[in-house]
Amino acid sequence: MNNILLINGPNLNLLGKRESSLYGVESLSDLENMCKNWAKQNNSLIECIQSNHEGEIIDAIQNADKNYDAIIINAGAYTHTSIAIRDAILAISVDVYEVHISNIHCREEFRHKSYISDVAKGVVCGFGFLGYKVAIEKASLS
Repeated sequence: MNNILLINGPNLNLLGKRESSLYGVESLSDLENMCKNWAKQNNSLIECIQSNHEGEIIDAIQNADKNYDAIIINAGAYTHTSIAIRDAILAISVDVYEVHISNIHCREEFRHKSYISDVAKGVVCGFGFLGYKVAIEKASLS
């Protein structure tokens, strides 16, 4: 059984309230419950955290080697700005999968660059919450 850490970054606590045309009407709690069920179906356990604070996300990544077999991360806007999160990923041996609910390549140009993609084992974007399911399936094999 694999242990997976799911990290959702800034503003994802507003799912269901924020830009429903991009992110849907389901809440972060709905997403986390779906992810727990998908993990269970894949013989894995998942712990879900959400933070609007870069340092908390970095701390979670740095501590992942001790407790997790894989990380799934939707770093939100930090995807496009945080070299520190990228460096934390490079410092660990755990496989990391990057997920985005919307297709970041069909949005504003500043969202096209990810500091995570080239250090992640896989990237899923543009498939809504189902992208998390794909990442969980892959992370369960790590």
